[in-house]
Amino acid sequence: MKTGVLCIHGFTGGPFEVEPFADYLNEQTDWVIEIPTLPGHGEKLELGAQSAEVWMMEAELALKRLKAKVDRVIIVGFSMGGLIALYLSMRYKIDRLVLLSAAVKYISPIQIREEVREAIRDVLGRRINQNALFHLYEYKFRNTPIRSTIEFLRVVKTVEPYYHLIDVPAFIVQGEKDSVVPPSAAQHIYDHLGSKEKHLYHSETGKHLICYSDDAAEWFPKALEFMRQGQ
Repeated sequence: MKTGVLCIHGFTGGPFEVEPFADYLNEQTDWVIEIPTLPGHGEKLELGAQSAEVWMMEAELALKRLKAKVDRVIIVGFSMGGLIALYLSMRYKIDRLVLLSAAVKYISPIQIREEVREAIRDVLGRRINQNALFHLYEYKFRNTPIRSTIEFLRVVKTVEPYYHLIDVPAFIVQGEKDSVVPPSAAQHIYDHLGSKEKHLYHSETGKHLICYSDDAAEWFPKALEFMRQGQ
């Protein structure tokens, strides 16, 4: 049985947000891993003309392409990508969901600025060496139109009423030091998902970019163990 994994990045982000976990999966498995770049996202942001529907449609097309190549599909969704993963699981047969820092409540501009400041402090303190990564992370928040933020909120509202109808097994990872998405968001998903099988992992050191957390080596294997089930 061939397994495919669709990884969906976050609002104003790009594949880099999930690449450490995707690289880990590539090392540990022979699965097909796909990370589409949502329209207007990536290294150069061009969000002005994009809409929630366009982002969800692009993810849907990527899912259809992946389903044509594999027997079972797992979706990994980071931040807004977690919302899109939930949306897709309502429309298609998905075998498993992994939700990372899923933005089911809100993203505050004030919290975003603080997260960026903390990231830069970490770089200056040599605690994190992905210098280019965090320059990109800072850049994206300086180039995000207000209209795009409204479109993001439309994604939130599209999925929110239907959590209880989603019964896909789910593994939820949330950083306790995430200042972009409140840690209570993960508990909110856990409490309201209709899934009979669901797991919630709290990363004590994790910030919003959870795939770069100091304890990634602890939760990556746990997530993979969950993903292997049902093969």
